[in-house]
Formats: sequence, structure tokens, C-alpha cells
Amino acid sequence: MAHKITSDCIACGACKPECPVDCISEGDIYSIDENACIDCGSCASVCPTGAAQPE
Repeated sequence: MAHKITSDCIACGACKPECPVDCISEGDIYSIDENACIDCGSCASVCPTGAAQPE
């Protein structure tokens, strides 16, 4: 099970450097490559809006 980023994302960038497999892409709303995500939850633990969530 991978994590996903919901529309609550404010593109603050807090999650991207936390990802150990570099599967988060920048944009108006960041996105996670679900095929590369190892479901570690590092992104969710730093997201100020709770936008990074398990699928």
C-alpha cells in the first residue's frame, strides 16, 4: 500500500526531502509515485496539512 497526496497539499515542500526513495514530485499539488513508494510514512509525519495519507 502506497501513500498519496490529497488536494489539501499546499506545496510547502516539507515532504520531498523526507522521502528515502525520492518518489515525490513537485507541482501545484505534490504527487507520489505509487509504484516507487515503500509506504514508510515519512512524508505523512512532516506534512503540516495532513495531505500525505495512506491509500
